[in-house]
Amino acid sequence: MARDPPEQTAGTDTQSLPNCVTIVGRGVPSSFELTVDGELEVDDEQSDENLPVVSGSVAEGTIDVGVQRFRFDGQVTNIHLVDWNGVPAPESASVPTVHVDYGAAKR
Repeated sequence: MARDPPEQTAGTDTQSLPNCVTIVGRGVPSSFELTVDGELEVDDEQSDENLPVVSGSVAEGTIDVGVQRFRFDGQVTNIHLVDWNGVPAPESASVPTVHVDYGAAKR
């Protein structure tokens, strides 16, 4: 029996969304908001239950432990982080760490 070729998903490739933002939880419930001046999407390799809400070029979500990644084009224009008490970064040492990689290869 012949197999059908695998279907390609409609995901965006690294060329059109060449940049990556990684948010790493520190074990404390925290909230984040990420804004870029281009297209933004959740990295399709994530399987976390607490997936963020992405609307246009803005992502909002919560993180406790683990990692959340986003692919985007353009530039990051804003990242807002607060811990479970509402204390923003950099006043709170409990907020997640954020890594922005321009021209990052897809993991």
